[in-house]
Amino acid sequence: MATERTARRRRDTPRKGDLREQAILRTTEELLERDGVEPMTVEAIAKGAGISRGSLYFYFGSKQDVLTALVARTLDTLTQDATVFPDDETTPPHQAIEHAIDRTADMWRRHGRVMRTAVDYAAVIPEIGDLWTATVATFAKVMTGVLVRAGVPEGDGPADAAALAHTLCWMTERALYQAASQPVPDLARAITTCTEIWFRVIGHRDGTGSGG
Repeated sequence: MATERTARRRRDTPRKGDLREQAILRTTEELLERDGVEPMTVEAIAKGAGISRGSLYFYFGSKQDVLTALVARTLDTLTQDATVFPDDETTPPHQAIEHAIDRTADMWRRHGRVMRTAVDYAAVIPEIGDLWTATVATFAKVMTGVLVRAGVPEGDGPADAAALAHTLCWMTERALYQAASQPVPDLARAITTCTEIWFRVIGHRDGTGSGG
């Protein structure tokens, strides 16, 4: 029994390498907020994380690799926060839509610079582009189910649930990006507009719906 408890503590306790990786990613996000991508250097990241440049290369091969890992971590959190509730088939469609948009907007508030970097560098760093596209695809798949539950036809036509969810997810992504990129971000307005468009597609606000 003592051996099992010891093993469990070891599994639950972050390894030194894990803590250093977290420090590297935390520092990178702080530098992004302060300086942006281009002025940020590997030396600055390593210094902020309390390690040497050589030690940083033990975890990441380049600044690009660090950025990719930071984007991956952020998008993983976003996907978990925003899609689990809507994916529950017992969730009323209007609540699922509100939850997904609100949680996505919350990530833009808390990690806006990382999210903007993901969009801005999606075409420059293929790995980041793949991560971003895969994230939107995950949302589109979940929201397709939400639209079907609301009575939108299930099929592969341009007016069916899958096509509508795909386009609406990219619309929401772009609207929140634009809102977060303004000198004075206005995410609240973008949230209201996007939610209204989603609601008009499903044809109701109260979850009772008109169906088909």
